[in-house]
Amino acid sequence: MHFVDAKGILSAHNGMNLYRGCTHGCIYCDSRSTCYQFTHEFEDIEVKQNAPELLEKALRSKRKKCMIGTGAMCDPYMHCEERLQLVRRCLELIDRYGFGVAIQTKSDRILRDLDLLTSINRKAKCVVQMTLTTYEEELCRIVEPNVCTTRRRYEVLQIMRENGIPTVVWLSPILPYINDTQENIEGILGYCRDAGVYGIVCFGMGVTLRQGDREYFYAALDKHFPGLHERYHRKYGYAYEIPSDRSKELMRFFHGFCREHHIVSDVNEVFGYLREFQENKGYEQLSMFL
Repeated sequence: MHFVDAKGILSAHNGMNLYRGCTHGCIYCDSRSTCYQFTHEFEDIEVKQNAPELLEKALRSKRKKCMIGTGAMCDPYMHCEERLQLVRRCLELIDRYGFGVAIQTKSDRILRDLDLLTSINRKAKCVVQMTLTTYEEELCRIVEPNVCTTRRRYEVLQIMRENGIPTVVWLSPILPYINDTQENIEGILGYCRDAGVYGIVCFGMGVTLRQGDREYFYAALDKHFPGLHERYHRKYGYAYEIPSDRSKELMRFFHGFCREHHIVSDVNEVFGYLREFQENKGYEQLSMFL
């Protein structure tokens, strides 16, 4: 872990990454790709130590309230967050200035900040996004080794529902010959139904691989799934998009399940929901008289 002073914190679309790198060890992680130009080891987390100060300056200068996103590149709730609490400090600012937040993670560490997430959602809008890929617990521990398993993430989704916080699930990636089965998809979708998620982001049944990410993924296949590396290489070569042979049938099942249980599965509609800021004016009016 090393510390830097960042020049800015919010992207043009109001997303932020407080850290660069990750310690969760997911075997498929696209953020390892060389196109992101990491100048340090991926597990040597770069900490943007001045992020809260930059965020406060950015929020104070905005003319209109909006949703602030985090977690798209690197999980905000890594192990180092327990000590550094950068996410919590930034959530405190989002809460104080009345903005919304859409936060994406695989970790149950997010429950530490349930008080702030609830407060933000009461005043404006908070959406918690959880990534679910692998229903079977032992397989999940191989694919995503250093973070809580899918069952625990489902419990987090339930807790968010109990506290009135809307949720979205990312069903991605689905790895050919590993978890691209109807049983896996059905198990994850059952969790989504039972947790009352608003929507599911799924671009298709497969995974993307590029330089940096591909090498790490293939090394994991050699370790945990002997012979599968060669099967991938024969079938896909150096392709970026790695679709499952079962993609069409699994996508039909996915969309049918979502229609039946009133879960939004249109990616553009889900993204629109994540970007849409909602201010609870009733709460604001009430607070004036407190």
